[in-house]
Amino acid sequence: MRRTIPDTEAMEALGHELGRAFRAGDLVVLTGPLGAGKTTLTRGIGEGLGVRGPVQSPTFVLARTHPSLVGGAPLVHVDAYRLGSAAELEDLDLDFAHSVVVVEWGAGLLDDVSESWLEVVIARRRGHEGGADADGSEPSDDHDAELDEDEPRTVELLGHGPRWAGTPFAVQARLEG
Repeated sequence: MRRTIPDTEAMEALGHELGRAFRAGDLVVLTGPLGAGKTTLTRGIGEGLGVRGPVQSPTFVLARTHPSLVGGAPLVHVDAYRLGSAAELEDLDLDFAHSVVVVEWGAGLLDDVSESWLEVVIARRRGHEGGADADGSEPSDDHDAELDEDEPRTVELLGHGPRWAGTPFAVQARLEG
């Protein structure tokens, strides 16, 4: 499923919508360049789950756990940008079974963690280049000013595994449709 998200408010609203649908054991992998809106989406997920906030980027602490205020699953928010391997992610000893785990920059690090995960790919235009960049690469310093602009993003939601079968996010349904 692909959506165009016009601004940060809509990105947070999408996260809120997703958060209301998530349950303990759900794994979400966020991919996109710096400034794409991964943390903004996660903030909305936290609101949808009803967790204690504020939800901020865990860049320097690697992972933050936000307990539920409504008796639901906690949110574990991970920034895997500085991790070099799946073993380093495993060393964080995350509670995948009883939490909703959202991992920024987690592509390729979570292959054996769960049989189901939701991949969220966020692409944004990169100023004068006119193209979309969802490869997760860090832009050069001359793009720093552009990262703060509130511009449309394209968000693709790809559900992998049995948890997402039969949902609009299912990759298999997308391939057949």
